Amino acid sequence: MSAGGRTVRIDARTSETPTACPGCGTVSGRVHSRYDRRLSDTAAAGQEVLIRLTVRRLFCDNPECTKTTFAEQSPELAGRYARRTTILERMLCAVALALGGRAGARLTRHLAASVSRMTLLRIVRGLSDPDRPTPRVLGIDDFALRRGHHYGTLLVDVESHRPVDVLTDRGAQTVADWLRAHPGIQIICRDRASAYAEAARDGAPDAVQVADRWHVWHNLAEAIERTIAQHQSHLSAALTVETDNNTKADNPKTDESVAADDHSGPDDPLLPVAPPMPGDRTDRWAVRTRERHAAVHALIAEGVGIKAICRQLNLARGTVRRFARADTVEELLTRNGTGRRRSLLEEFKPYLHDRWNAGCTNAAILFTEITARGYRGGETLVRSYLHQFRTTTRIPQPPRKPPSVRRVVSWIMTDPTDIDPVDQQRLDAILAASPPLNALAGHVRSFATMMCSLRGQDLEGWMTAVDTSGLPALRSFVLGLRRDQDAVTAGLTLPWSSGVVEGHVNRLKMLKRQMFGRAKPDLLRKRVLLAE
Repeated sequence: MSAGGRTVRIDARTSETPTACPGCGTVSGRVHSRYDRRLSDTAAAGQEVLIRLTVRRLFCDNPECTKTTFAEQSPELAGRYARRTTILERMLCAVALALGGRAGARLTRHLAASVSRMTLLRIVRGLSDPDRPTPRVLGIDDFALRRGHHYGTLLVDVESHRPVDVLTDRGAQTVADWLRAHPGIQIICRDRASAYAEAARDGAPDAVQVADRWHVWHNLAEAIERTIAQHQSHLSAALTVETDNNTKADNPKTDESVAADDHSGPDDPLLPVAPPMPGDRTDRWAVRTRERHAAVHALIAEGVGIKAICRQLNLARGTVRRFARADTVEELLTRNGTGRRRSLLEEFKPYLHDRWNAGCTNAAILFTEITARGYRGGETLVRSYLHQFRTTTRIPQPPRKPPSVRRVVSWIMTDPTDIDPVDQQRLDAILAASPPLNALAGHVRSFATMMCSLRGQDLEGWMTAVDTSGLPALRSFVLGLRRDQDAVTAGLTLPWSSGVVEGHVNRLKMLKRQMFGRAKPDLLRKRVLLAE
């Protein structure tokens, strides 16, 4: 062994014991010749290690063997034709699976085992797929190879929490073929996508399909939002609730659908105007929405189908269906924050107003104070905003605004034991003023109880009650449940869900970001299946 510079060189040779021929198994000790193999090994004391291994080439004494000579192997040290030791190969494999090409290559330089990014990628591609049994409970979900263009399918063993396979598309035929090639699956957890439902029926007809509870709950939330948008005139009833903090309902940190509370009122020319109500909006997004809503409903009145409207107006099918479901355009304009970029100063405006009214009108001092409270903008923005108040000594407080549609949705969908008491009072005032919303809240609470207690057998009774409620959006939600009723009932009865699959999809997105530029499906599949 010798050490020179940053490299440690080790000279080694195999023993003189007889070795079996790999062709016929005959043991031979008759030496034909010797040659040297050069192997890279893991670092020693931070120095690169190179091994020069002298091996023998032996004669095979069996005249019937096809091999005249053969080279002895040292499988414990390195594989056939390998240029690196087995332990170094394992280390580089772990680095490549964890970090990918470029990041892994940078790390190997610090491990005194420097290799290129292409070498790491070849190592990953050369690995064999893990041999895993067919899962009993299978989770299926899609992921974007290129968002909006190409999608793949991720299959996960829900019981062991390990990925089983990665498919290059999300077509029903592809998934059905995979299911037929892997018999024995008893339960399939999926989202509400019709393609996976069809694939499960064709590829595993005996398996029980389970619709994920989170996706069902999310679909219900969309129906609740549409219903509240139709009755948003009743939301002002929440303003009758007197609280110590009258601006809590307009807190911008918890209401992303409305611009932040800027202490402005329509009658105060000095203050920024609050976001208008849906019927008063004149921005370009509102104008475009009104034009599209009118065009879609005019074509529907003429008897034109959804697909034909999509082609004629050059709109996506989901967009056309959303416009068709909305009886009035105001239902589509409830999110007043659409098209607006939230200012860095928004959440600090109430504090600035209070300090200004207290007599502090020095912009530099106010900038220092809000910076200590988390403001990340510049002083110029603060000075520009306060300049409009120089002609007045006091900033009037604006009238309170009703809660947004999404805020009320969150109140209705929150467990009554966890909701803030003030918010509960405001919700009670809204429900008392609007019988349809009161009925809606009752149905939602019943559904939540059924879902949390896994009483899927009560679903039919709940849907029957909704059908007689006169709530169009909720009835549309029930119509979707009936088309997939067996899977939804199983999802509300069995403990299985797609939560494990969603976690793996999130990890897959991280792998895609690491592999930007080299995220081909075969390489991505190896990293997903082989990563620990």
